[in-house]
Amino acid sequence: MTQPGKNTLSGLVVNRAMRRQVIRLSQDTPIGNSINALIKYKINALLTTDAADKPIGVLSKTDIMGAYYAGLPIDSPLSHIMSTPPLFCSPEDSLEDALEQMRSNGIYRLYVNDPENDEIVGALAYPDIVGMLYLYCHECEYSHFRQKRKKDKDGVRRFAVEEIMTREVKSVFKDEPLLQVMELLSEYRLGAILVKDRENIPCGVISKTDLALIYKHGVDSQTAAKAIMSSPVQSCGADELLEDAIRKMIFTDVHRLFVHQSTPDNIVGVISLSDAARIRSGSCHACISSRIKVDAP
Repeated sequence: MTQPGKNTLSGLVVNRAMRRQVIRLSQDTPIGNSINALIKYKINALLTTDAADKPIGVLSKTDIMGAYYAGLPIDSPLSHIMSTPPLFCSPEDSLEDALEQMRSNGIYRLYVNDPENDEIVGALAYPDIVGMLYLYCHECEYSHFRQKRKKDKDGVRRFAVEEIMTREVKSVFKDEPLLQVMELLSEYRLGAILVKDRENIPCGVISKTDLALIYKHGVDSQTAAKAIMSSPVQSCGADELLEDAIRKMIFTDVHRLFVHQSTPDNIVGVISLSDAARIRSGSCHACISSRIKVDAP
């Protein structure tokens, strides 16, 4: 059992949540090839290596967006845009410590290095932690899915989306250029941005994945946002349970949902897998009150 005051991550180690497939490319690989790998494996970053196959950096969709904004040729090597150095943790480090390391360094992933043989054995990102939390919440006796009821009839207060969401929502108009989209994504460190028409009605979303793809296909950065946006806007209600929102993100393979109130056109916030990971306590307060069972690793 967790102890009073602790959360669902207490006592768990990195090895329980990390993904074991680590995609790596040489620093000499062209940017275009890295986009292929990111899309193929549905990841947001990959490890870059030197001639001796030693990890020396990280290439993320943020780095690719920066290259697109700067007008770098798509065949430029990753060494021109990768971030250095990569940050590591151990398989036996606590998830609490790993999450704090990501938070304090302002990063979204760590690579997992086995100190016994000095080998990269995995990667840990916010979605991996959320996926593990979701499994615990789904199997917990207090899960509303397990009990087949939506309302709080068992004395457990469940988190609502509005308690966790980010309330400030950045947006662009659909006729504004992609350069403006990239500037806002970079300035506010966003993974995606809402697109509205001139009547302020939400009509689409543009993510860093969308930008990476059009960069590869040579689309001019002055192109209007409406040309590449995805629609309709994936959203959830502010009063929906956090567990429902997490489930929707996991099973639709999206990293964020825009949050509406009263009507889908009234967007009041955004919730991401990163937000869900940061609360560290699953989807209700059962684990905080020591009622959720966490198996020893």
